Amino acid sequence: MTDASDTGAKETPPDRLANNPMSDFYDPAMLQRGIGIRFKGKERTDVEEYCVSEGWIRVQAGKTNDRHGNPLTIKLNGEVEAWFEDVDEG
Repeated sequence: MTDASDTGAKETPPDRLANNPMSDFYDPAMLQRGIGIRFKGKERTDVEEYCVSEGWIRVQAGKTNDRHGNPLTIKLNGEVEAWFEDVDEG
């Protein structure tokens, strides 16, 4: 039974995660599993970075890039919920 409790702890996504390799919060193993994000009650697929405890997400602002060629992002505040998409729901 200790194995079930150990896997339960691992089934929670990190509090903060980014898909930019330059970020300190980038984790390719977690991203490969697939993370689902619900922001203000709606599922979002365009999230660049999120933080559940602080209640914000970053999304790309159109097709605009900064001077280094990285997409410009805007920070949106609200209720954030994250889950792993590879976990069976049955």
